[in-house]
Amino acid sequence: MPVLVTCECGNSYDLKDEFAGKLVKCPKCGRPARAPSVATAVQSQVDRAFDRDIFLLRQQMLKISEKYDVGDEQGNKIIFVERPAHALRNIGAAVVTLAGLFFGMPAFIQVIDAMPPSGLKTIVGMVGVFGILFGSIALGIALSVKRHVTFYRDQSKREKLLDILQDKKFQPITMTYTVRDARGRKLAKLGKNWLFNAVRKRWYVWGPDGRVLFLAKEDSIILSLLRRFLGPLFGVLRTNFIFLPAGTDDVIGEFKRKFTILDRYVLDMTADPQRLMDRRIAIALGVMLDTGERR
Repeated sequence: MPVLVTCECGNSYDLKDEFAGKLVKCPKCGRPARAPSVATAVQSQVDRAFDRDIFLLRQQMLKISEKYDVGDEQGNKIIFVERPAHALRNIGAAVVTLAGLFFGMPAFIQVIDAMPPSGLKTIVGMVGVFGILFGSIALGIALSVKRHVTFYRDQSKREKLLDILQDKKFQPITMTYTVRDARGRKLAKLGKNWLFNAVRKRWYVWGPDGRVLFLAKEDSIILSLLRRFLGPLFGVLRTNFIFLPAGTDDVIGEFKRKFTILDRYVLDMTADPQRLMDRRIAIALGVMLDTGERR
């Protein structure tokens, strides 16, 4: 992770972590300064809004776009989260796809019917049908908009704290998202595989270097199977997740849904006193466990 150095002249600049703890010179004034250690640098770059172990997450109701209020343990609002629906644009993309199928396909079939019977007619017909099908879908995807998630200081949206970027528009099997800090630096990648989630939902957290760092999965395999067959049963079978470091069974965090009509959640990271998991990544994962699962 880059080390941020602030000179006495007011200039700030990033250095590679290999310079952590060493004397460096300001590129603006040439004044020497000691770069902070990696641990100090990480702590100094984390906004105070994320400097806690318990987050209360509440989704705002009756909104087209998905919006969340994140509060501290006392319920004070500390972060506003928004994931725009881009409803008109994405509905328009779906309409274009359907129009291509319902109007393009009959017109093409009429052209094929007018051709004399031959092997070429069969080949052209098959190629044309698949071409219209995949072409309409591709056009719809091209016209659609990615649904990114943005964390702000408050609902005024003047100060951005964090981003979760949807990596691809079309993700039929594996969905991935990139978490970036306020300065656009990559913190982690979040993702899930639809096929693996058929039995027990799980999300993975990869570091900037591509290594799997953490895993979030449903807290109980038995409850998970019951949810598949019985559904949530009006909130009785709530979907809760536990966070674990990769390759271990040590639970370092929990993301639980409260038993209420409204979507309210508690992200509890008190089992991680050493802060193995960056709290920015933890709350980003918590938001995706709701909006990414369409709960």
